[in-house]
This record gives sequence, structure tokens and C-alpha cells, in this order.
Amino acid sequence: MVTTSMDDDLPAPAPRHPAQPAEPQVTPRRLIAFFALVFGMFMAIMDIQIVSSSLSEIQAGLSAGPDEISWVQTSYLIAEVIMIPLSGFLSRALSTRILFTLSAAGFTLTSLLCATATSLEEMILYRALQGFIGGGMIPTAFAASYMIFPKRAQGPVMALVGLTVTLAPTIGPTLGGYLTQLFSWHWLFLINLVPGVLATVLAWTLVDFDEPDWSLLSNFDYVGLASMAAFLGCMEYVLEEGNREDWFQSRLIFGLAVVSGISGLIFLTRCLSARNPIVDLGAFRNRNFLVGSILTLFMGVGLYGLTYLYPLYLARVRGFNALQIGETVFVTGAFMFLCAPPVGILARKIDPRILIFAGFTGFAISTWLLIPLTNEWGFWELFLPQALRGASLMTCMVPINILALGTLPMNQVKNASGLFNLTRNLGGAMGLAWLTTFLNDRWDMHIARLMESVRWGAQVAEERLADMTASFAGTLGSNGELAAMKQMGLQLRGQGLVMAFSDVFYVLAIAFALLVFLVPLVQRPKAGVGGGGGH
Repeated sequence: MVTTSMDDDLPAPAPRHPAQPAEPQVTPRRLIAFFALVFGMFMAIMDIQIVSSSLSEIQAGLSAGPDEISWVQTSYLIAEVIMIPLSGFLSRALSTRILFTLSAAGFTLTSLLCATATSLEEMILYRALQGFIGGGMIPTAFAASYMIFPKRAQGPVMALVGLTVTLAPTIGPTLGGYLTQLFSWHWLFLINLVPGVLATVLAWTLVDFDEPDWSLLSNFDYVGLASMAAFLGCMEYVLEEGNREDWFQSRLIFGLAVVSGISGLIFLTRCLSARNPIVDLGAFRNRNFLVGSILTLFMGVGLYGLTYLYPLYLARVRGFNALQIGETVFVTGAFMFLCAPPVGILARKIDPRILIFAGFTGFAISTWLLIPLTNEWGFWELFLPQALRGASLMTCMVPINILALGTLPMNQVKNASGLFNLTRNLGGAMGLAWLTTFLNDRWDMHIARLMESVRWGAQVAEERLADMTASFAGTLGSNGELAAMKQMGLQLRGQGLVMAFSDVFYVLAIAFALLVFLVPLVQRPKAGVGGGGGH
């Protein structure tokens, strides 16, 4: 007799795919923790630019020289660019919870020290510490977004992260100008205290999505750390100060460039040979990550470069003060904010490569619209280029983030996040160095050409000079001609500067248009990873 059990009549359970790990579950606790991480990242990025509109007030308060005060910004950037790639290793060794808590607490403490600085030397030291410690929050928050949320939610989440990354440097000068005008420059740093303490407490009590691997610290690569610090620190200094020092005509710039090159080779060797390298370059074997890093390098040029050019034009050509500049350039930030939700939704529904193509096309058009620039352009003339730039930034950044990091194995995300953020920062530094040098060179060239057109014997120039002399003669008498010549010289310099700005925008428009040819190199993600369908 054959007996059967009731179990034989039940359908067999569906087999689980052993290679497909369970997706993370989003809980209110983790959601609050994530917002705390993003807010800490926002503070760290914003503090790069928050001092830019108030350097003259800080200079007066610290009795510093005009050539020294730029170190308030440079020291922060150099220290931060060293910490960003290191944070991937530290996050794996210490865990997200411990690293972010230490970073947020240290950032808050050094912000207080910056507010109490009484000399330039103290300020430079405190800003360097602030940049180094705070730099750990940026890639840590980036990586956390992939550990907390399932792949189907990456579009909206990356929209929030992308908005944070792009909005922070955009509103930094505006907020800094308001704080300095209403209170004093000390509030540029005091504003970090309450949010910093809150982010520290929330990170320590709520972050629980990974564990430390203390064994990594037993084989810490000190040679790799020293060579990386020398490589990135010297490179950042050369890029920041090279134009002011006439590049390789300066022995210091030349020497630091050599040190950066040699230490870079040592660092690369250690990355490939050390047992536990502090930076694992293996993520670059992933084609999407490699192309995404190249694209975000140029995104850094567009993000930080144009954030620098707009205020520079408004200050030097239009004579706007910090508050007027902030109110004008806020258009870009406003359109980033407005475009973040729809871009986040679209990133889930369509091929992300289409968004990247549209974003860089819009970026090119927004810069092309600036080519007819004159010395009378203000808020409304700059409105459309800025609005299109803000929308294009979000349209580019969200899918690039998803394609570069969202297709990597989870064990590579922390380290890759540091590399990815480093490429954006280096792109910004290299872009600013090139833009400053190119702008000055074109300015000199246009002044020389304009001077040739107003030489003695040129009828139009002589008639213009005569009219100006007559207008000054009534108040200055015999000095009228000298005043007229001086005024004409200032007008030539101003016109030459406007023409130089137009040249810069022309080259940037061509560069962004060419980037669309990199988009086909990106592999289309599988369903559930960014675009092309739900999970």
C-alpha cells in the first residue's frame, strides 16, 4: 500500500534565487537617520562657498592682507579633498554610524573654533580641520542612500541627494551675504552649531545599517595615506593658487606640481599592491562607473565654474553688492529645487541615458545663451540661462549618480562613493583654474585689440575723447582731458572683460555639447536599476 501525506498535495515553494539578496527595508528610524546624513553633507558642501561673499569682512576682522585671506577657502578645500577618498576606507573600518558621528561632532566643534578665531593663522588651522573632518560626511551620506533604500527608490532618493550637492554651493554665497550683513562674519560658522549637534545625536542613535570591520585598521597603509595627502593636497594648491602665482613661472608652484606627480605615482602603486589599500580603484573596472566619473568630472566644472562666473560678472561688470548678487543667482537654485521631484520620477520610468543626453544638451544651450553678453545684463537677461542651467544640472546629476554607483556591488559602494565625489571636486578645482586663466588671457588680448582701435588718428576715438573732455572740463578745468583719458581706459577694460566672459561661455558651450557623445558609452541598466521599469 502506498500512503500519501497531505503535504504531497501542496504546491512546491518557489525557489529563491541565491544570488539575489533581500532588498533593504525602509523604516521611519532609517528614514530620519538618512535625512540627518544628508543634512550633514549639505553643511559640509555649503561651507566651501559660504565664506566667499564675506572674505573682505573676515579680512578686516582678522587684520589679514588681501593676498592672504583666500587661504580661508583654500585650506578648507585642500583638507576636504584629502578626506573624501579616505572616507570610504574609514566607513568600512569604523561603520557609517561611528564615522559620521565623529565627522558631524568634529565639524560642529571646529565651526565654533572658526567663529572664535582672532588671527589668520588660527582661522586657517581651524578651517583646515573643519574641511578634513567634515569631508567624511559627503561620501558617507552618498553611500548610505544605496544601503538604506531599495533600487526602485533610487530615482527620488538621488534627486534629493543631487539637489543637496548642487544647491549647497549655489546658496552658500547668498546665505553668507545675508548673515554677514544682518549680524557679523562669525555667524557664517555659528549657524552650524545647532544643526551640527542635532545631526551628531541622530546619527549616533539611529544609524544601524552596517557594522564596523576593525580588522582593516590592523594593516593600515600609512605610506598610501601620506602619498595620497601629498598628491591631492599639492594638486589642490597648484590649481587654487597657480593663476595668482603665474603658474610654472613660480618655483613654489613648479615644486609642488613635481611633488604631486611623484607622490601620485607612489599612491597609485600602493593602491595596486597594498594588502588593504586605503583607496580601492577596482570600481573603475565597471564601465558605468568609469564613464559616470568622467561625466561628473565635467559636471564639477559646470557646477562650480559657473557658480564662480556669474557672481564675478555681476560684481566686476555690474557693480552689484553681495546681497544683489545672491538675489540674482538664486534663480539657478530655485529651478534645481523645482526640477528635483519630476527628475526623480522620470529616472524610475525611462532610460537614464536619455536624461543625461537631455541634461548636457540643456547645459550647452544655457551657456550658449550667454554668448551675446553685454555690460548691461542683469536679473532678467540672466533669468533664462540660469533657469535652464538649474534644470539641466538636476537632469544630469540624478541619472549619472544612479548609473555610476547604483550598478556596483554593495561591497564596493562605500569606496566608490569617495572616488565619485572626489572626481566632482577635482573637476570643480580644475575648471576654476582653467576658467580663471583663460578669462584673464582673453581679457588681456581684447584690451590690446581695443587699444589699437582707439589709437591717435582714429576719428571715432578722437571724437569720443573730445566729447568726454568737454563734459569733464566744466568741473575739472584743465584736468578734463586727463580725466577723459582715464575714463576711456576704464571703459576699454570693462568692455574687454565682457568680451572675455563671452569667450569663456562660448568654449564652455562647445565642451558641454561634446559631452553628449560620451552617453552611448554608458551601458543601459537592468530593470529596477535606475530606469527602464520597476523592480
